[in-house]
Amino acid sequence: MQIKKLSLLLLVSISFLLYTPALSMPMNAGSGPSYLVQPGDSLSSIASRFGLTLQELMDANPTIDPNTLAIGDQVLIPGLEGIEGLLITDSVQFGDSLTSLSRRNQIQPEYLIKLNHITSPSELFAGLGVVLPQKENFKPLSNRLAFPSDSSLLEAAVLNETTVYDILSINQLGGSWQALPSDVLYDDKVNEDNPQSALPFSLEKLIISPLPMTQGGTVKIFVQPKGDAAISGMLVDKPLHFFPDGTGQLVAIQGVHAMLNTGPYPLRIVSTRSDGTIEAFEQMVIVQSGNYPADPILNVDPATIDPAATEPEIELINGLVSKITDQKLWSGLFLSPSYFNDCFTSRYGNRRTYVGIGTDRSFDSFHSGLDFCGGTGLPITAPADGVIVFSGPLTVRGNATIIDHGWGIFSGIWHQDSTVVTTGQTVKQGELIGYVGGTGRVTGAHLHWEIWANGVQVNPMEWLENQYP
Repeated sequence: MQIKKLSLLLLVSISFLLYTPALSMPMNAGSGPSYLVQPGDSLSSIASRFGLTLQELMDANPTIDPNTLAIGDQVLIPGLEGIEGLLITDSVQFGDSLTSLSRRNQIQPEYLIKLNHITSPSELFAGLGVVLPQKENFKPLSNRLAFPSDSSLLEAAVLNETTVYDILSINQLGGSWQALPSDVLYDDKVNEDNPQSALPFSLEKLIISPLPMTQGGTVKIFVQPKGDAAISGMLVDKPLHFFPDGTGQLVAIQGVHAMLNTGPYPLRIVSTRSDGTIEAFEQMVIVQSGNYPADPILNVDPATIDPAATEPEIELINGLVSKITDQKLWSGLFLSPSYFNDCFTSRYGNRRTYVGIGTDRSFDSFHSGLDFCGGTGLPITAPADGVIVFSGPLTVRGNATIIDHGWGIFSGIWHQDSTVVTTGQTVKQGELIGYVGGTGRVTGAHLHWEIWANGVQVNPMEWLENQYP
């Protein structure tokens, strides 16, 4: 009799325990990894990123006020069974693949696919933001193993002073037959010099800055080849020109066009050894918006937007700025060429519509430089050392001066009242080159300054604020 009573009481108790929490607790609340809030995040954007509704995310985080969400807050992400740690945002580096990301961060590939909604490995563009789970005090692996093409895994283990077992374990390999010489393999040593370490084997080091790239931005690509390899490449549709930077590396400085559509574009790096062996690697890189605003419509002299005048002028200038001088002539930061260093009437990249006065002729473009305040007669100085490759009158740009700074970097100074330099002359930073005016296609006297990086006009403000390379 006592046994029957105890059994009935136990059954009632179990029923109560099963019934009550199901009504009072939201599904998945209190379980799952946490996402670290980044700049620009909102609860809605976080929910969208992880395939949740806003209500599902709020149910899992009842103590979070959407109106006070702050950078660095941790938001619990429900529905991610099997994934542990803090979810952080990182960028895919050039050379990365699903396999290398998985091995370097010690994450199962299926978790990466689930977290980032990856449908194809080809979607891993360099510069793309990815969500990665990281456990406390964990540092991503950084030391890539040397694995020559003619060696076995045992030979690679001896070469790298490790064991076959450790290589298999760290790199999530089921057996030695799964390791290929061209594969990216890691050990648990720390490599502070090259934390990326997911590159083609012929490259010791490759750094792209910045990633993602931005419309109108200047990109630096540093490469350190293994051995005696010569390096060449292509970004979008521009051949890259690499120069020694004095540290044992090669560097290419390339502009990204301000009107280039956002999205992925190819970056190709080619390594050619002295014996003729060639290794090429290509990956898509992300170009993001420069968020350039639109200027008011500009009414100008019709002759300055007539293709009969504009096209030959563009052809002339493109021919000048496409020439590559192997010597770097500048050093340090560029300096403002204007008398007023921090007063601007128009910024680089602004979208523009020009209309010919008294006609229906018009065209859309962008502002290719930086316009400084100032009236006729104010001095203009050289922003950096270089050689004058053009000085004279043009229809659109007025009295113009072009300076070659070396390595494919050029300055253009437009609309001058007069110039005081001649073609072939060497100038030093800060040296007088002319005076502010209102010649060419203008609505008033001002100084227009622009910079080309390997044939592409880029934002001059970056050159005033950052040292290249």
